[in-house]
This record gives sequence, C-alpha cells and structure tokens, in this order.
Amino acid sequence: MRRRRSPVVEAGGRRRETVRLTVALGLTQLIAWGTTFYLPAVVMGVAGPDLGLSRAGTVGAFSWALVVSGLCAPRMGRWIDRHGGRGVLASGTVLLAVGLALLAAARGPWAWYGGWTVLGVGMALALYDAAFATAGRLLGTAAGSVITGITLIAGFASSVFWPAGVALVHRFGWRATLLVYGGTLLAVNLPLILLLVPRAGAPGAIVAARAAGVPVGRRRVAALACLSGFFSLRWLITSAIAVYVLHLFQALGLSAGQAVLAAALIGPGQVLGRVVDWSVGRRFGVLARARLAAALLPVGVVVLALGGAVAVPVFAVLYGMSNGILSINRGTLPMAIFGPAGYAALLGWLAVPPLLAQAAAPSVAAPLVAAVPALGVFVAAGALGVVAGAMLLPLRVGGAGEG
Repeated sequence: MRRRRSPVVEAGGRRRETVRLTVALGLTQLIAWGTTFYLPAVVMGVAGPDLGLSRAGTVGAFSWALVVSGLCAPRMGRWIDRHGGRGVLASGTVLLAVGLALLAAARGPWAWYGGWTVLGVGMALALYDAAFATAGRLLGTAAGSVITGITLIAGFASSVFWPAGVALVHRFGWRATLLVYGGTLLAVNLPLILLLVPRAGAPGAIVAARAAGVPVGRRRVAALACLSGFFSLRWLITSAIAVYVLHLFQALGLSAGQAVLAAALIGPGQVLGRVVDWSVGRRFGVLARARLAAALLPVGVVVLALGGAVAVPVFAVLYGMSNGILSINRGTLPMAIFGPAGYAALLGWLAVPPLLAQAAAPSVAAPLVAAVPALGVFVAAGALGVVAGAMLLPLRVGGAGEG
C-alpha cells in the first residue's frame, strides 16, 4: 500500500522546487539580458566603424530587433499556454547564441541587421516575458514570489556584463566577445533550462475555453487598454532616458565622470526597489505597489527640479527604484488583474506595445533632447509618468474577468 506523504514534506518539496525554478530562471535571465539587451553599450562604438555603419545605423539594428521581438511575442505566449515554457526558453537560448555568432561573422550592414533579426526572435523567446509566462504556467497565482526572485537576480545584468563586456572587448575584440557571450548561453543557460525548469502539465480549461471562442467583455478590454498604455509610456520613458542619460546629466552641470557615477546609481536603485517590493511591499497589494512605483518617477523629477545638479543622485536612485518595482509588476499585475486564465498568451500580447515603444524611444526623444534644456526633458518625462500612473487608477485586482 502506497504511503501518503505528510503535508509538511510536500510543502518542503514544493518550496525546494520553487527555489530551484527561481534560481534557474534568475541566472538564465541575468545572462540572457546581459548578452543581448545590454550588448549595444559594449560593442556599438567599436563594431560600427568596422562595418561601415554610422552610430545611428548601428543602434538602429537594436531598435529593429525590439520590433521583431514585439511581433513574435504573442505567438510565444500562446505556445507557452499550450505546451509550457521550457522548450520556448531553450529554443530562444539557442537562437540568441546563433544571432551572436552571426553578428560576430558580420562584414557589412546586411549581415549586422540579419544577426539582430535572429536576436530579436530569440529575445522574444528567452527574456522576461517568456520567463514570467513560464512561471505563471507552472505555478498560477503563486508565481509572484518566483517573478520577484527572477528580477532580483537578473537586476545585476548590467552591473556584471557592462564591465565584463568592456574588458573582453578591450582584451580580445568585439567579435570574440560576441562568441564568448554565445558560448556562455549554450554552456550555462541551456543546461539550466533543460535540467531545472519542469515540463508543464496539460493545458488547463482556460486554453480550451479561449480556443472555443469565449467572448471578451468590456471591462477586460478597458483594463487591457489601461495596462498596455501604462507599460508602453513607462518603457518609452525608460528607453529614452537610457540612451540620453549621460548627456542629460552633464547638461545639468555634472562633469563626465560625475554623470557616469550618477547614472551607475540607477542599477542599484532598481535592485533596492525589488528588495523593498519583496520584503516590505508584501504587506500591500500588487496594484498599490505598482501605483507607488509609478509615483516615484514624478517625485524624483520634483526633487531634481528643486535641487538641481546636487539632487541628480537622489533622482537616479528614485528612478531606478521605480523601474525595479515595475519590472516585477510587468509579470505580477496581469496575473492579479486578469487571473491565471490565458496568462502566458496575455503576457505575449501585452509585450507588443511596450517593445514597439522601446524601439521608437530614441528617435522620438532625439528632437526633444536637442531643442529643450535638460531639466525640461526630465520635467516632460515626469509629466508623461503622471499620465502613465493615472492609467493604473481604474484598475482593480480581479476586476477584469470575462464580463
């Protein structure tokens, strides 16, 4: 006769499995983000001249990859809903390695853009949205702690890969650095995914219900529009600031060295925001934490306007905290508002507008940065942040069902 496992033993086993999943996805996300999204800052300056590309043309390939990633995201979500995320993450990892190898072999613009096209597909299959969808598919409404853990670990991607990448480029060249990045993805990420990410069970009733054509109610459409608009505006701001932050900080009166040090505080601010969300933030609802995070950007701009150059480090930390918490909300808010039904597919669709906004941000912000004083640019970002935050006000946890 088969003995039943005690609830304590079962709970302990579930905790260990959750920790393994968090560590596996967190480490693979750290490496995947470091070798792709943070790659341009490392190689653009040296790769462009070798390929006969202007800086705008070189960076444009990265924007194109984000467009490709956005176009692929919905299909990624639907696949994870039906089959689970392990195969998607593994396939994305291989595509990232192939894309990096193509970039390393590129001898001109067409090959450079071709490599970034492959990377765009791989980014859709291997970055946050796919990892969050995988956790949600496996754990349902209990995925929040795993998503938070993933972002805590992956939050150090820029801190690890920017200095490491610069050192590799200086020592071995940009082409060899890309091959090292690709080899790391295959040697570390692929085994972690295949060994530690469980296979998902059969798709739930929700997939069958959606396949049968369950109608989508007005409340759900309105909530989707608000959430999509919020993340699109915030990612537009984030991408624009990421491109121009050093120039803007120097225009406020900082030296080049001071601007770099101040900008470096954004990363620790992101990690601090995630730690706060993981610890103290658990006493509050997911939606309340998202609204607080949305408010941190305008508050930081007010501090900057009142304090001038002296307040730049404070702004950098507040802005980083806002981004850090919102990166968690990117996975937890849809689950809280819409529930586990069709979660992975929903994440795929919600990823499209923010990715397109990210791709457009540098070009959209360029005329503003050229024509308006630096403080005015930050004030505009703060005002846009207020508009984005207002889109969270109509949302309610569990209030966007099919009715």
